[in-house]
Amino acid sequence: MGSRLRRIYPFNTEQTVNIASEFGPLVTMFIVNAAYGITAGTWALLLTTVIAIVAMRIVLKRLPAFPLIASSVTLAFGALTIITHDPMWVQIKVTIFNAMFAIFLFVGLWLNRNFFKYVFEKTFHYTKEGWDRFTWSFAWFFVFTAVANELVRLTFVDDHIYNVFGYQMDGVNVWILFKIALIMPLSGAYAWFLTRLMQKHRIPDEDETVSVTIAPSTTGNANSSRHGVAEFAQVAADPRRGIAPRRDGRFH
Repeated sequence: MGSRLRRIYPFNTEQTVNIASEFGPLVTMFIVNAAYGITAGTWALLLTTVIAIVAMRIVLKRLPAFPLIASSVTLAFGALTIITHDPMWVQIKVTIFNAMFAIFLFVGLWLNRNFFKYVFEKTFHYTKEGWDRFTWSFAWFFVFTAVANELVRLTFVDDHIYNVFGYQMDGVNVWILFKIALIMPLSGAYAWFLTRLMQKHRIPDEDETVSVTIAPSTTGNANSSRHGVAEFAQVAADPRRGIAPRRDGRFH
């Protein structure tokens, strides 16, 4: 049952916490911003980001590098939005962060310093080729999300009301909806697809290697023993082989 669930939902506890810490604050910001405006929404974003950092520390017993960096950037740009009363800072944070991280990953690959391998090698066990493909694919995904974020931010301005599927929304809520309804499921689906695709580059765990190595050996010994007993009985019963049982049970 565990393996079946793993095929459907391949993310472990750490990956689940990382995903929740990335999109949980955005969901909260969307709800609060729709009800009380951008300032309250940004405060909600900052508060839930702090809660996410604390949750990572409690659940994982440590602070993973990538979510911690993303959360710190969110806090910095969220503070700028509150100070300037301009939602542009929260929105452009995604563009800047994703673009810079994509460049960082590409440069790391060029210098043969794979950042994802360093951060996630305790979670995933891939060959070098697997890690490089994984990182290359995610770098281009960050480029895509950075470009898409800018297109939505510049197209839907904050001081205008838009009709989205029959609902009246300002530009900020359209942007948040874009992040939640499109980028969030797309990121999850892409990570799931890429994780499944990278299984062919997975290095077996130590216990898997031991079980595969020992099992054939044990079976082979058992087969050899059975074959030896059968052969001895055949020889003992066949006088032509020079060993035949006597009536007293001895052999001559």
